[in-house]
Amino acid sequence: MREHLEFLRISSAVVKVAGWIFLVLGILGSTYIFSGRISGKSMLDAVVNLAVAVFFFFFFYLIAKIADLLIKIINEIKKE
Repeated sequence: MREHLEFLRISSAVVKVAGWIFLVLGILGSTYIFSGRISGKSMLDAVVNLAVAVFFFFFFYLIAKIADLLIKIINEIKKE
């Protein structure tokens, strides 16, 4: 398991970046819908878009935090 530590660190960072990208794009998309730049969409579509983006952000961030916790556990086992 120790040989996979670098993979876990890199994948954790990539998943965190993906979560932030989902959140930023969701906020931008919802802002465009709220401001009326995207025609044919209702305010409910903007709220749903924002809710989905926030859900994916927290989902990806939780996965990354679990990977970080796994790294800490492996390092603690390694010390003993």
